[in-house]
Amino acid sequence: MNWLLVVVGAAAGAPLRYLADRAVQARHDSLFPWGTFAVNTAACLVMGVLAGAALAGAASSRLSLLLGTGLCGALSTYSTFSYETLRLAERGRGFLAAANVVASVLVGLGAVRLGTQVARQLLA
Repeated sequence: MNWLLVVVGAAAGAPLRYLADRAVQARHDSLFPWGTFAVNTAACLVMGVLAGAALAGAASSRLSLLLGTGLCGALSTYSTFSYETLRLAERGRGFLAAANVVASVLVGLGAVRLGTQVARQLLA
């Protein structure tokens, strides 16, 4: 029944990704994909909190399947990130494409780190 936890998490994560992406992007008059950047960062933060909780013994493997694999897996989107980066480059916006790659990786790693530290501090 572990697969059901993944399905339930993904069923929440996918529409949440779409709605959050559209809400964020609607507020920015820019070619930069702020919506995708925001949802990927949020997924990294949630994954970091979950990882920190798991390391502290406060998150079960079932919760990891539900929130990590299911919710975060559907909330984050590497394919859209790749597509939007490619589109920026094709439109002659090489700087924005490179900025998207660098910022997404650095901010994503930072969000995971922050989430892990927050969970460890709260659960210590």
